[in-house]
Amino acid sequence: MESAKSTFFNREITPLTAEDCLLVFDRWKDKFDFPPHFHPEYELNFIAHAPGVKRIVGDHIAEIGELELVLLGPNLPHSWEQGDCLSTKVREITVQFHRDLFDENLLNRNIMQPVRDLLKRSLWGITFSEETARQMQGRIEKLASLNGMDAFMELLSLLFDLSTSRNQQTLSSSTGKHDDFYSNEKIQRVYEFVQKNYMRKIKVEEVADLSRMTEVSFSRFIKQRTGKTFIDFLNDTRIGFATRQLIENNDSISEIAFRCGFNNLANFNRIFKRRKGTTPTEFRSNFAGIRRVN
Repeated sequence: MESAKSTFFNREITPLTAEDCLLVFDRWKDKFDFPPHFHPEYELNFIAHAPGVKRIVGDHIAEIGELELVLLGPNLPHSWEQGDCLSTKVREITVQFHRDLFDENLLNRNIMQPVRDLLKRSLWGITFSEETARQMQGRIEKLASLNGMDAFMELLSLLFDLSTSRNQQTLSSSTGKHDDFYSNEKIQRVYEFVQKNYMRKIKVEEVADLSRMTEVSFSRFIKQRTGKTFIDFLNDTRIGFATRQLIENNDSISEIAFRCGFNNLANFNRIFKRRKGTTPTEFRSNFAGIRRVN
């Protein structure tokens, strides 16, 4: 098995908001070009008809077969790369859900022990057998068509059945080691402010005042906690909201760009391409299948 230690991973801001429970993307694609990344949400990823694709999870690298089903815990670096795959008609269904969707009081109930243990193991990444992937395929496809409580209950049922499935394998030798973005009160305050105001111009001084820090101290603090400048973090948040709008409605790309705080379309396209590895137009095309947020 190769080493993935030299791979650079970006923190992705997903389209999930605090009010959502889960989102499902179900699409057909002809290539894998999404850059290596990590995010605080859990992710269940099903892939069909892509033998030869390279799976990277933490320090694990392996080639996948005809069917792939993987559960990833929060902040675990991952990507699927083209590798030796020659297929041009790949089915990919991605389910993302908040890490606090099932709180500790629920997970500590006896009946939930298998799910609790599964989520703990997913911190290293779990791959399920091809037989399990085949058995679960119909249910995962069905999840993409469900709404509201039906989607939530089906997700819970899926996780329970996966927790008791045979021939599971953990992938990475370590868990996601990136700092927990939400564990600091000042960072949380900045996060909430940006979530509410990303659509307008925000100056660094404004957020520094909110944090009761000088601009220089705040800039250093943000860099230490996120590895990015405040402007980069702000743009990542804007791109996160833009990706959701690109997959949820048919508004023009320029409308979405301006609505998400970008006053220059060329700048939006450039930053989007740098963050996502694809243009907004290509991104929307890649997500032309079913997409549901519940």
